[in-house]
Amino acid sequence: MNYETLANQIITGVGGGSNINSLEHCATRLRFKLKDQRKADAAALKRNPGVIMVVESGGQFQVVIGNHVSDVYQAVMGALGLGEINRVADGAGTKENIVARFIDIISGIFTPIIGIMAASGILKGCLALGLACGWIGNATGTYKILYAASDTLFFFFPMVLGYTAGKKFGGNPFVTMVIGGTLVHPTMIAAFEAMRLPGAETLYFLGLQVTFINYSSSVIPIIFAAWLSCRLEKPLNALLHVNIRNFFTPLLCVVITVPLVFLLVGPAATWLGQMLAGGYQAVYGLNSALAGALAGALWQVCVMFGLHWGLVPLMINNFSVLGQDTLLPLLMPAVLGQAGAALGVMLRTRDTKMKGIAGSAVSAALVGITEPAVYGVTLPTRRPFIFGCAGGALGAAVLGFYHTTAYSFGFPGVFTFTQIIPATGLDTSVWAAAVGALLAFGLAAITTALFGFKRAEPAPLDNAAVPEGRPDPLLRRSVIASPLDGVLSPLSDMTDATFASGLLGKGIAIVPSSGRVMSPIDGIVTTLFKTHHAIGLTSGEGVEVLIHVGIDTVKLDGRYFTALVSEGDTVRQGDPLIEFDLPAILVAGFDITTPVLITNSERFMDVLPMTNERTVAGQPLLTILR
Repeated sequence: MNYETLANQIITGVGGGSNINSLEHCATRLRFKLKDQRKADAAALKRNPGVIMVVESGGQFQVVIGNHVSDVYQAVMGALGLGEINRVADGAGTKENIVARFIDIISGIFTPIIGIMAASGILKGCLALGLACGWIGNATGTYKILYAASDTLFFFFPMVLGYTAGKKFGGNPFVTMVIGGTLVHPTMIAAFEAMRLPGAETLYFLGLQVTFINYSSSVIPIIFAAWLSCRLEKPLNALLHVNIRNFFTPLLCVVITVPLVFLLVGPAATWLGQMLAGGYQAVYGLNSALAGALAGALWQVCVMFGLHWGLVPLMINNFSVLGQDTLLPLLMPAVLGQAGAALGVMLRTRDTKMKGIAGSAVSAALVGITEPAVYGVTLPTRRPFIFGCAGGALGAAVLGFYHTTAYSFGFPGVFTFTQIIPATGLDTSVWAAAVGALLAFGLAAITTALFGFKRAEPAPLDNAAVPEGRPDPLLRRSVIASPLDGVLSPLSDMTDATFASGLLGKGIAIVPSSGRVMSPIDGIVTTLFKTHHAIGLTSGEGVEVLIHVGIDTVKLDGRYFTALVSEGDTVRQGDPLIEFDLPAILVAGFDITTPVLITNSERFMDVLPMTNERTVAGQPLLTILR
C-alpha cells in the first residue's frame, strides 16, 4: 500500500492541513481534532480503499485504518510537517461540551503510550504466572531484570505522562517531563519514607509545611501540574524578551509549578484520586455482578464512539491508589464476545470473502483489537454485534460475582488472564474468569451461528441473476450491468489485500480487454477521483457502485485516463464514464485488474456475482438481493 498517497487523500478528506488542530493515533485509528468538522468529507473517506470506517465522536474525527495505522500516521506527519499537526489552538474550531473535551484530553495524553502500557502489563502478568506455577523465583537475576523492565513505566509514570500531557496542552513537553520527574525523584521518595517513621521531623518550603506523598505510579497530580505549567508558558513568553525566554520561561515554570505541586496541587489531586477510587469501589460493592453485566454489555458501544477513554484514567487510578483494579477484568468478556460473534459469522456465512474477513477479525479481537470484527463483520450484520454484547454481559457478570481482580494494566483480551493472577497463586476468581470468558465467547459464537442471520443465505445463482419465469416472492433483486469487456475473477484473487478482503464491499473483479468504462446503472456520479482512475455511482434504489480501474493506478496521477463525466452528472446505463489507454498502463507495469464493488453491501441480504468466465459491457454482472 502507498501510505503517502493514502495520507494525502486522508488530509484532503478531513478538510486539508489548515483544518487540523491536532492528531494522535491508537491501535487502529487516526484521531483528528479538526477546527471545523463540517469541512470534512466522511462519505468520501469511507469509500477510500485504505479506510475501514469513519467515526465522529467525543469531539474527534476518527479515521479507522487497521493494524498499519502507525505507518499511515507517519505518512500524514510527513505530508503536513512534524510540528504542524501537534498544535492545539485555544478556542479554535467548534465549541465542545465538557464530556467531549475531557475525552479528547485523556485520549491525547494516553494514546501515545497505550502500546507500551499494554506490553508492560502483559510482562508483569507473565511474571506473576511464572511465580504462581513455580517456573521462576523472585530472588533470581532473571526475575529481577524482567520485573524492572515491566515496572519501569509505571514507577516513572508521572515523568512519562508529564511529556505526553505537555504536548497535549500545547506547552514544552520537556518542562512538564522534568516536573513529573521531580515527583518521583529519589530525594522525594526518601523524604516520603522518612515522614512515615515515628518522630519524623516536619519539613517546610519557605515557611509552608510540605505534605510528602509517594507519587510513584500516580496519574492525576502530574496532569494538573502539566496543565498549570503550560498555562504559565504563554504569558511568560509574552513578558520576557526573546533573547532570554528560551531558558527563563522553563526556569520560571519549574520554579513556580514544582512547589505548588508539593504544597497544593499534589495533595488535592491525590485526594481526588482517592475519592474516585473509593467511589468506584462503593458502586462496585453495591452489586458486582450487575456492574459486570453493564460493563460487558456497554464496553464495545463505548469503544465504537471513542468514549472508552473516559474509563482508562479510572482504571489506572485504581492501580495507583489501590494497587489493583476490578474494572479491567470485566472488559475481557466484552472483547471476547465480539471475537465469538465474528467466529459465528465465519462458521455460518456461505460468502467466502466474508469468511476470510471474519477469520482474521477473530484473531485480532482475541488480543484486544476489536475494530476489524465490529466494523467489518458484526456491526454490518447487526444481530451478531448484539449477540456479542449479550455474551460479554453474561461473562462479565460471572467475573463480577467472583470479584476477579487485575494486578497490572493492559488491553482487555486473552492476555488479561496473566494479569489477574494474585501473588498467592491461582484462586477461585481466576477460574471464574476462565468460565466467564468461555461463556462470552461460546454464547456469542453459538447464537450468531444459529440466529445471526434473518434467513438462510441463498446459494449463488448460475449465470442469470433472476431465473426467468420463477420469481421468488420473498426476495427483491436488482441487476448491476458490467461496465467493461473482459475476463471475470473473484475479488479474493486480487493482489491488493484491501479489495480482496471485502472490507470495501462485495463485488467482482474484471481484467479489461478494452479501455472504456460504461455506466452499470441509471444513477448519479457521486465521486470522481481527481486522477480519474476510479469513479463512484449511486442508483435511484440507493445501490452504491465503485469502479476502480487497476491496482495502485493512482500513482499515474491521471496519465492515460480521461474522464467523460463530472461529479453530480446524471447517467444512464451504458453511458461512457472513463476512457483509459490500456496498452500504456500495462507497459508502465501496473496490474489492470478492475474491482467493481457495491460499497454499501451491508444494506442488502447479499451481492451475487456472475459465474461466467468473460463479460461484455452491458451484460448482467452482479445481483443485489434485498
